[in-house]
Amino acid sequence: MKERLVVIGNGMAGIRTVEELLKLEPEKYDITVFGDEPYGNYNRIMLSPVLASEKTIDDIMLNTEDWYAENGITLHKGKKVVRIDRAASKVIAEDGTEAEYDRLLIATGSKPFMLPIPGVDLDGVIGFRDIQDVEAMIEAAKKYRKAVVIGGGLLGLEAANGLMKQGMDVTVVHLMDTLMERQLDAPAGKLLRKSLEERGMKFHMPAQTEEIIGDENGHVKELKFTDGSHLEAELVVMAVGIKPNIELAQEAGLHCERGIVVSDTMQTFDPKIYAVGECVQHRGVTYGLVAPLFEQAKVCANHLAGYGIARYEGSVTSTMLKVTGIDLFSAGDFHGDENTEEMLFQDAASGVYKKLVIRDNRIVGVVLYGDTIDGTWYFQLLRDETDISDMRDHLLFGQAHLGDSGHGDLQSHVAAMPDDAEICGCNGVCKKDIVDAIVEKKLFTLEDVRAHTKASSSCGSCTGLVEALLAETVGGDYSDAPKKKPLCGCTDHTHDEVREAIRDRKLTNMKQVFEALNWKTEDGCHVCRPALNYYLLAFWPKEYHDDPASRFINERVHANIQKDGTYSVVPRIWGGVTTPEELRKIAEVAEKHEIPTVKFTGGSRIDMLGVPKEKLPGVWKDLSEAGFVSGGAYGKCLRTVKTCVGSEWCRFGTQASMGLGIKIEKATWGSWMPHKFKLAVSGCPRNCAEATIKDFGVVCVDSGYELHVGGNGGIKVRATDFLCKVDTEEEAIEYCCAFIQLYREEARYLERTAPWIERVGLSYVKERVVDDEANRKALYDRFMESQKYVQDDPWKKLAEGEQAHEFTPIKVVSA
Repeated sequence: MKERLVVIGNGMAGIRTVEELLKLEPEKYDITVFGDEPYGNYNRIMLSPVLASEKTIDDIMLNTEDWYAENGITLHKGKKVVRIDRAASKVIAEDGTEAEYDRLLIATGSKPFMLPIPGVDLDGVIGFRDIQDVEAMIEAAKKYRKAVVIGGGLLGLEAANGLMKQGMDVTVVHLMDTLMERQLDAPAGKLLRKSLEERGMKFHMPAQTEEIIGDENGHVKELKFTDGSHLEAELVVMAVGIKPNIELAQEAGLHCERGIVVSDTMQTFDPKIYAVGECVQHRGVTYGLVAPLFEQAKVCANHLAGYGIARYEGSVTSTMLKVTGIDLFSAGDFHGDENTEEMLFQDAASGVYKKLVIRDNRIVGVVLYGDTIDGTWYFQLLRDETDISDMRDHLLFGQAHLGDSGHGDLQSHVAAMPDDAEICGCNGVCKKDIVDAIVEKKLFTLEDVRAHTKASSSCGSCTGLVEALLAETVGGDYSDAPKKKPLCGCTDHTHDEVREAIRDRKLTNMKQVFEALNWKTEDGCHVCRPALNYYLLAFWPKEYHDDPASRFINERVHANIQKDGTYSVVPRIWGGVTTPEELRKIAEVAEKHEIPTVKFTGGSRIDMLGVPKEKLPGVWKDLSEAGFVSGGAYGKCLRTVKTCVGSEWCRFGTQASMGLGIKIEKATWGSWMPHKFKLAVSGCPRNCAEATIKDFGVVCVDSGYELHVGGNGGIKVRATDFLCKVDTEEEAIEYCCAFIQLYREEARYLERTAPWIERVGLSYVKERVVDDEANRKALYDRFMESQKYVQDDPWKKLAEGEQAHEFTPIKVVSA
């Protein structure tokens, strides 16, 4: 028999909890929802665009009435719950409707704070919190001209902007001398005010409202301030803040302070009753942004489902605002104190202001005005407490300027990109695809966008652009992923926690991982299985056997699938150096199997394109017999080692780069990595092999070899960081293998070397690989040991019949 769950509050936090619960245990509860408003669940974030006539109410609906019916949920819309009878475990609505519960979820949200001053109850004085308020403002704009918004914070400026779009003459009254003082410091606030004034918005600040004065009909006509001045007004919007809606919980005897006090499991002092959203107080903090509420919802659903393993530990939030074309971003403690330092960039003429607050070489606060493209990256550094010592010189100029071998081109603001601009090259997803999905599917998080569009779900290099586009589209309440982000929906453990458990608890197969870490599903999913397969291979190469079913199609068939369903085959050509005999053999294979296209790649390899899947084993058999092994061009593994001719032929060459490249490739081929891994060896500082945009690059000089790490090409070019200089080829190979092993053991699956180094810090990598000789040699030894179990050509195995079912066409037998 199902248990009974009653939800008080039909808003974003409460219904998000229900959605998460339905994902976990769809049959556990009979669910009843009470909502004050006569609507389904709508996106409260998007009320401002509705006010500005940029969207309709239908556009911002998240859950229509059909959704409730489809999921067997009883919806009592327009019915306000007035009493919770804890003794009888039931709730009573204003119209007498009752519902009994086994579990109760309170999600009553917040209500606008109305200043306790004379005249607050006059006709024409309203808050800005729900659809009814928006409709009242739109109607007022049809009758009146002069509007006053009390409050120069995020909500107040959005209200003022919307009223201006409705044709009203708007003045913002603010108590402080800085707009949005909770999100901006004084210089940024000054720039914001100047820009808004240029767009027609008026300000009266600092000013404290003493009284709202009405006319003979009881309608507002003006405001009086404590300095004796007056301001004409026909509409007054209160946007001075919100306060948790806790009266119902208080009357029920639940412990409340500023909000309903909850534990890390979102449970109140009554074990039957949970609470989420703006009405709750967790560890002394209340939240008004959407991202923390969604984190709370996920934890609460976990416990309502009976799993009992998730905890909410608070949120670090960021604010992204766009008012009349002005981009703002802020996060953390941007005011600082005597123990912090500031990094500032200001270009008043261009309308750009950046401020980073640093404590102990870690970002603790960010303010960006005008140029916010790096907001999500700064927020990630803040949230992850990344040591920024190694990037201080370039930090203010953004992520694209990292690396000391050169700078990548800074991407244009995502907002300025055309609709057909390709955001995700791996999956061919353009800007319009992502924006349409966010708007139509009501998406809020990076994971939502990945699930619906596949953008950022492959190599991950476009993640920053997708997050910026999400923030741009959703607006002020977006903040990116929480600090503790689960590996997938099957677990509440992070990548780091799973990886450490596999290593420290000696878990050598997936079944052991599922049991030891209380996996929610019996067999995992398409997200966690490839990650677990990699982690198990990285730590236990001898004990664990690779699971082809846990790999993506390219890795499973050891070839790259193309747009027409055929595949490309890339034989490994050591260091890009070949012979007439090898070329002749490749040509013979291409002719025999009628391969339509043969192309030289950017990595100095030969790509054979257009091979039908059923022909792959035959192609591999002939290539293997000719002495070739797989080039790994399809996998999260070593791809290529690019070389120039070096001192063997070039008059500028300082060392034998071709020979060193071949030695490195023969040592490292076959190794599985968290992501694709590319190397290069350049014979001189002219760097013809482009070693300084590779994951590991060697630049030969007269006195030895300069080693570089953490570069990549692609959508967002990132130059390498200088690791160290060594004297001999043997040392170059040892350092290279040690670096690879450190990356293999400590990076997260699908994390390339560049974001990994930015996350852990170049100093950390140097400490482990350069400064600590014993650790370097241990890393090298572990890498070489693991290579014993992977340098077994997969093409040869498959050509001999392994996984034959994968390449056998399905036969259709007619009746």
